[in-house]
Amino acid sequence: MPKLALAFHSANPRADKAGLEACSKLACSAFSAIASKFDAALLRHFNKLHLTPSHFIHPTQLAMRRTIQLLVLLLLLCQGYAYAQASKVSGKITSATNEPLIGVSILVSGTTQGTTSDVDGNYAVNVSGDATLVFSYVGYVSQTVAVKGRSSINVIMAVDSKEIGEVVVTALGIKKDERKLGYAVTKVDGGLLNVARETNVANSLEGRVAGLNVAGASGGPGSAVRLNIRGVTSFSGTSSPLIVINGVPMDNTVRGSAGEWGGADLGDGISNINPDDIENVTVLKGSTASALYGARAANGVIQITTKSGSRTKTTIEYNTNFQIDHAVDNTDFQSVYGQGSQNLRPTDKASAIVSGNTAWGQRLDGTPTIGIDGQLHPYSKVNGNINNFYRTAPSWTNTVAISGGGEKGTYRLSLSNLDNKSILRNSGLTRRTVNFNTSYDLTSKLSFNLTASYIDQNDTNRPQLSDSPLNANNILFLAPNIDQATLAPGFDPNNNGLETAWNADSYATNPWFVVNQFVNNVSRKRLITSLSARYAFTDYLSLQARLGYDYSSDRRFGVTPYGTLYSNAGEGALDNLTLGNRLEMNSDALLSFNKALNQDFSISASLGANYRRNKFESSRLYGGNFIVPYLYTPTNLRTRNLEYQYTELVTPSVYYTADFTYKFLTLSTTGRYDRFSSLPNGNRSIFTPSVAGSFIFSDLLDTPVLSYGKLRASYAKTSGEAANPYLTAQYYNIGNPINGVPRASYSSTLPNANLRPYNLREFEVGTELKFFNNRIGVDLAYFNRKTTGEIVNAALSVGTGYEGTTVNLGSTLNRGIELGLTVVPIKRGAFTWTSSFNFTKLHNEVLDIDGGANNPLQTGTYRPMNANIGIVKGLAISQVRAYDYKRDASGNVIVGSDGIPLRGDLKPMGSGIANLYGGFNNDFNFKNFNLSFLIDYKFNNKILSA
Repeated sequence: MPKLALAFHSANPRADKAGLEACSKLACSAFSAIASKFDAALLRHFNKLHLTPSHFIHPTQLAMRRTIQLLVLLLLLCQGYAYAQASKVSGKITSATNEPLIGVSILVSGTTQGTTSDVDGNYAVNVSGDATLVFSYVGYVSQTVAVKGRSSINVIMAVDSKEIGEVVVTALGIKKDERKLGYAVTKVDGGLLNVARETNVANSLEGRVAGLNVAGASGGPGSAVRLNIRGVTSFSGTSSPLIVINGVPMDNTVRGSAGEWGGADLGDGISNINPDDIENVTVLKGSTASALYGARAANGVIQITTKSGSRTKTTIEYNTNFQIDHAVDNTDFQSVYGQGSQNLRPTDKASAIVSGNTAWGQRLDGTPTIGIDGQLHPYSKVNGNINNFYRTAPSWTNTVAISGGGEKGTYRLSLSNLDNKSILRNSGLTRRTVNFNTSYDLTSKLSFNLTASYIDQNDTNRPQLSDSPLNANNILFLAPNIDQATLAPGFDPNNNGLETAWNADSYATNPWFVVNQFVNNVSRKRLITSLSARYAFTDYLSLQARLGYDYSSDRRFGVTPYGTLYSNAGEGALDNLTLGNRLEMNSDALLSFNKALNQDFSISASLGANYRRNKFESSRLYGGNFIVPYLYTPTNLRTRNLEYQYTELVTPSVYYTADFTYKFLTLSTTGRYDRFSSLPNGNRSIFTPSVAGSFIFSDLLDTPVLSYGKLRASYAKTSGEAANPYLTAQYYNIGNPINGVPRASYSSTLPNANLRPYNLREFEVGTELKFFNNRIGVDLAYFNRKTTGEIVNAALSVGTGYEGTTVNLGSTLNRGIELGLTVVPIKRGAFTWTSSFNFTKLHNEVLDIDGGANNPLQTGTYRPMNANIGIVKGLAISQVRAYDYKRDASGNVIVGSDGIPLRGDLKPMGSGIANLYGGFNNDFNFKNFNLSFLIDYKFNNKILSA
């Protein structure tokens, strides 16, 4: 028996039921009238043929005919309902590189109905089943897609070679179309950071970003890096940018540094980040770009975006990296004269030890001569001391990651292990990192994101720098005829491990004693995490709440070893048993509006608030003279002392940002209000605004030569607070008691109740150009930055009872040009050669020091006392000031009666900060193979050899 099946489908189950009920009621009420008209028409047709229904229709057949009529009518009505009923279509729009595209226009063809994609590239629109969607986005080729009854449509948009539009992460993690930005931003792909891997990922940025000056220290694996964007504004010579991970500021405190009296570089915050987890790094160079972060970002922002999973595939990734560090011998010491003094060589062991690091002896002639070990050695030059003392140091990194996702969310989990040996024996670094992030759509409107990184890092024997005590680099100053091996093992095992002397200065420690006996270990456990939730009220209005948490716990254990010559009675000391923890917490909320009012005009605006809390707490135990040799415990000390430190900063803030775009014009503005807890009540608050504009003039031109052209300009006012809290009131310190009597002291710095934030104003103008289908690109910018009310330390007469105070007096100027040039000389088949060059020329000047006499301000000292580092009005910051020779009117050096040149005046010799720098990079790609090289350069900076 024939059967008739009726099928009905909709993307919405509730609509299915309601539709069927409506269809059934409509059919029943209309069937009788329709059937009657149908029969009447049929009878008229039969009459023309002189037939009656009884000739061919049996009563049973007539009933069946009525039933079929009903079913056909139901089918037609329900089918009509299915096509007429609006259903929801959603999806995600991405670029070819899987980057979400923001603000893509989605229109239902032939109507004015549509929507735009959100910050994650997601969209949703109600359409009929036979509708056609048109996807259009500036800088990309438009696409027309038929719905065909589907409920989910993901679109990958291709770049239009005539228009360039890339999504970049700006302040607060807000994603924006790069075309709309009125300030300079540079994006560095994470893959480039692994080409020549550094233990501190910040070193990998050197030479890659115009305007960014990267200066690393030779302090061993994981050393701190000095970063400056567009010059130095602080009189101290440090103007570090804010480091942000996934939109949340992180702590980048330098944990230790070397000065005139020595010390160790203990690394900074960014050195803990695993390069394998970085998707890209965005450098916000102008004050306008970073104004939303407030005072901490007065010197720019470096934003790190970590890798995430994909909704469409599961990936297992394994990366391994092996590299070797080797000491380079750049010394150019004389090798004509040997060890000794007054043109005499050593004649016994004592005279050999006294002259171990001097070379004022006789000409080297190979004659056997007594050495510092009491044995005879050839009086001739020894080669390879540096290569033989320092070792070839391997570094091996292994990272495994699994990532994936589905329709509702993504995830990524990575595990990494770094084992980095130092070129100094018995020294190195190990770091284990766990990184996890996930995003999930709880509903169509509510989503959340979680990122977390746990770092466990252990540094063994961080090397001492600068001064001679316990500094293994003393090996550089051996007399040319001494073999470094004669100093080993550096101590006498038969005399309680007493250090082996090798020169007249006991503070110039035997290098082999350092590598075999020195203890300076640092460990850090750190958790960096952020949790955010976003609720979309509509496709253009959303609210985001976010909490960022950066907590680190450090332990430092440093010992002057038992047997050290300069220690009291040779019994050593406990220098550091320090436990410290630091918390950087940021909570914020952001209400965002992003809507295209029509095809030509759109508005993107956000209003938010932030609450920052930074806390540091530290306890240090130290003491002198170990009782039992080599038992380095606090209970084995003859004397013990305890120090305690605590600081806390709180900064509540509110801010806004708004972009108004009309076709090829965009006007942007931001504003932030901060209230600093580290400043006095009357001067705690400051408002910092900015304004920027961009003009895509290539949209008005039709030429095959120019693919893209933009003009941009911006102005911003930012601020900064004092580097340290507790400068506005008198505080007392409780010291160690004397014979049970409590002891207290107060700071030698006079508090300033009128201290206020300093101001920084910056103006920037620039252009971006692309030629010949993006084969040639130019990014040029001019900037002018001026600070007033710089917070400086001013000296006071000791008659006041204080040595100095902190005041708002200084003023600096930084102006310069940044140029970025990218060329693709060859792009043929699977082979591509990309070359890029960046250049920065900077003028830095101190405009005012103290608002009065403006005498040079000394900021750094030098042990021989014949030079220093200082601030000089009219010159660049960090001037090397040294005594010149005394000269006559013709410029000739005046020599005294004893044959020694006379000393002249103390003069500035130049700044220690380069004013011309950049990089030249080349990438060669063939299928899955890549070859690249980078040359970075710096010029016009002076070095004071200490």
